Amino acid sequence: MPLDLSRPAALLGVVRRQVLRRRRLLAAVLTAVAVASGLAATTRGPTASVPVVVAAHDLPAGEVLDADDLTTVAFAPASVPEGRVDRPAEVSGRVLAAPLTRGAPLTEVALVGPAMTGNRSDLRAVPVRLPDAGAVALLRVGDQIDVVATDPQTGHTATVAEAAVVLALPAADPATGPTGLSGRLVVLGVGDAEDEPLAGAGAREVLTFSWSRR
Repeated sequence: MPLDLSRPAALLGVVRRQVLRRRRLLAAVLTAVAVASGLAATTRGPTASVPVVVAAHDLPAGEVLDADDLTTVAFAPASVPEGRVDRPAEVSGRVLAAPLTRGAPLTEVALVGPAMTGNRSDLRAVPVRLPDAGAVALLRVGDQIDVVATDPQTGHTATVAEAAVVLALPAADPATGPTGLSGRLVVLGVGDAEDEPLAGAGAREVLTFSWSRR
């Protein structure tokens, strides 16, 4: 009696018998495929990567960095940030200009120093101590302020920097400036013609600020 292959049960039985007859051949083919895949994976070699220094935990602005604050992770070459730090030891003792979240890469722009001005070639970074720490607490990185200096002897007042950019707000400290007043350190970005007058006024006079209208 001929087999009716139009019936699903009959067709399934034929397929099953064919698979059983050729099971050794199928097993050999599958084994060969698995071996070939393994060999291909091992011959490709490791994926290219670049070590990048990142924050080991959340870090606030003004933090003095040490070995426990940083770690190194592998980045794909295409994702490596410009100005990256190569080794944690290179920045030990340096101060953060802005907060850094855990896992964020550390770059020179994030550190207090000349690179803080980034691509602003018209600015120079100048640290000054403003005597009113409460007023400084109102500032944010990126603000533009006009800095006014008052001579404590004569009372003469003059603007020593206009539209200065707040580059960093290091953590508050109890130190006092040359005028004998306590305050808080601020790093400002100013033009070439204003860096010396601003630095000089910070050493001899009392500094205040207002937000710039620019």
